[in-house]
This record gives sequence, C-alpha cells and structure tokens, in this order.
Amino acid sequence: MSTELQDAHLTEVKPLVEKDEAITRLLPDFDVQEQDIETLHGSVHVTMYGTPKGNRPAILTYHDIGLNHKTCFNPLFNFEDMQEITQHFAVCHVDAPGQQDGAASFPAGYMYPSMDQLAEMLPGILKQFGLKSVIGMGTGAGAYILTRFALNNPEMVEGLVLININPCAEGWMDWAATKISGWAHALPDMVISHLFGKEEIHNNHDLIHTYRQHIINDMNQINLHLFVNSYNSRRDLEIERPIPGANVVTLQCPSLLVVGDSSPAVDAVVECNSKLDPTKTTLLKMADCGGLPQVSQPAKLAEAFKYFVQGMGYMPSASMTRLMRSRTASGSSVTSLEGQRSRSHTGEGTRSRSHTSEGDRNRSHTGDGSRNRAHTDTRVELTPNSASNAEQPTPKSMEVSC
Repeated sequence: MSTELQDAHLTEVKPLVEKDEAITRLLPDFDVQEQDIETLHGSVHVTMYGTPKGNRPAILTYHDIGLNHKTCFNPLFNFEDMQEITQHFAVCHVDAPGQQDGAASFPAGYMYPSMDQLAEMLPGILKQFGLKSVIGMGTGAGAYILTRFALNNPEMVEGLVLININPCAEGWMDWAATKISGWAHALPDMVISHLFGKEEIHNNHDLIHTYRQHIINDMNQINLHLFVNSYNSRRDLEIERPIPGANVVTLQCPSLLVVGDSSPAVDAVVECNSKLDPTKTTLLKMADCGGLPQVSQPAKLAEAFKYFVQGMGYMPSASMTRLMRSRTASGSSVTSLEGQRSRSHTGEGTRSRSHTSEGDRNRSHTGDGSRNRAHTDTRVELTPNSASNAEQPTPKSMEVSC
C-alpha cells in the first residue's frame, strides 16, 4: 500500500551573504584551534571549534572546489539553530591542501593529492585531535572525499551528510567539455558553473557576485586549479545497493543526501541514492534552493541535520523546532515502514524511534550513558499514521522534499 508524503513548509530565512565578509566570518562562541597537520600525503590546514565531548563523535566538514571551510560552511554554522547543535559536538573543519585563506602557491611540478589520497589524510587528522569517530558533512568534492573515507574506515564514521555528492568518475565527454571550456573561460567561471545552477546564476546576482569575488580575490588560483584537476580526475566510488546474500561495497553508516532542486548536481545525487542501502539513506531535495543549500537555506538544513543526529541517538531532549511544529500542526507523525517502537535513553528520557529490519544493536557512549542504537535510515518521514505501513514488503529509500 502506498503512502503519501506531506511537505513541510518552513519559513524562509535570508542567507548570510548580504555582505562579502559574512561568508568568511564565524561568530566567536567557541574555543578555536588552527593547525597545519602533516599527513601521509602532505600538510593540511585544520580548524577545530569547541572541545571533543567524551566519546561523542565530532562533526567533520569538507568543502567543495572554489571554497574553503569558511565560505562553504560559516553561513550554516552561524545560524542559531545550528549553534544549538554545536553545543553538543566539537566541529573539525578541514581545508583541502592550499585552499585555506592566505595559502602560499605550490611550487612548479608539485603533485597535488588525488581524491583518494585526500581521504587517506583524514585518519591522521582525527588522531591528532584525539577523535575516535565523526559525523561527516561534505559538499561536492568534499562529499566525495568523506564518502571515500567512510568506505575505507567505516569504524570512524557514524553518519554522513552529503551535499551535491557525485559518486561517478568524470566521463570522457565531460572531461573533453571541461578542457574545451577551460580554453574559452576563466577558472572562476568554471567553478561558478560547478557550484551553482543556471537559474541561480541568472537570478541571484548578489550571491553569485559574492562567491565570484571570493574565488578571484581570496583563493590562490594556482592551488585552486590543482584541486579542480584532482576532482575532475576522481575515480568511480564503485558503490552498489546491497542485495541479500551478495557482498557489495556500500556505506555502512546512516546517510543524508541533500540537493537543491535547481542544483547542477541533482541527477548525480539521485544516482548516488540509488546505489546506497535504502534502510540507511534519506534523499532530501530542497525546494527554492540552488547549489549551496547550506548558504541559501541554512534553516532547513540545520533542521534536517538536527533530526539526523537525533535519529542516531544524540540530542533527544533538543527543543521542538520549526519542522516539528509544522508537522504537529498538520497532524502527521514520524513513522517508518515497519511502524513505531519505543526506545529508552539512560538519563535522557524516553522517545519513540523508527527501526528497520536490521533490529537493535547495543552501543555504549562514554559520558553519554548507555543507549540501545539501531542502524536505521535516520530519515525525516512525514507520513500519515497507518498500521498498514508495516505491510510494505521491501524497503525503499525515503525521499523528502521541503
């Protein structure tokens, strides 16, 4: 029996990019550590906000080409709802080699790390800061790097939020088009067309101007060109949707795939969703949103992220938020294809949570008490209450529009 999704309507919030400096300024609410860390494949600039809390994971971010951690994630982490989340987690921002503010040019002949090598740098970074596990949040190239990291080190990754993820290698036609466009257009134009959709480029002049000026004036053009080439030379992630009895490569952690409805990455994100475990994956398509949801719709993304971490067993007592109020008013509820089951949290009260057919697994967190955790799709589901939902024969990945 089919179920009908109900859209949640949230109040639009203006992006924090009305002034050029807004995308690079972070509100000074946390202790900050900045380090250049030597890894297997060279030095990388890392910024840590806050202090790791017990055995909780940290939030690990990785940006897209043409950006660094400030221009990619500050508009989101400055948003008040996101700051409520970061009170519970340390945040580790990684800048790809040579992409941080004021980076010196790499010498002629320097071999920039491949996407795989950039992923191999991350375990050393976590070790440097004493982090045992993370919840990853990446955009574009950063989403690819974090996915590769999670495939190589599943024990280190508890969850992934992947914005504009493209799991496929660039085809030869795309490669040829990139080379030809590179002859005719400047590097900033190529990066802008990667980050933003055509509709956004034509209609949101202030946003595009802000990021174009950042790319031209703040990014080291030599280093940026090397990073772009590394991303365009990526190999296919070779992930496959799990089949009972088959041994396939796929993500083991809950994953939230995010894309704006006018993003140039829509097709790639949908394809990635088709290759992941449907019981652990949510596809969130954001209306009225382009290539950078964390910039143009920080309220919606912060809301979705809060539900994501709550579904993993963290922050169960967080305040009711806009999406929850909207959902309560509409009479809908959080359910799954197999119905609701009760879940208890030591010292943190009791709340209801959806479970998949994988069942409960017990996992303890130092400093947080014991929690019975299940590996579910940690999805934001807006479906009517119905006992017949449990009769659905096969799991399907959840697609949510907001």
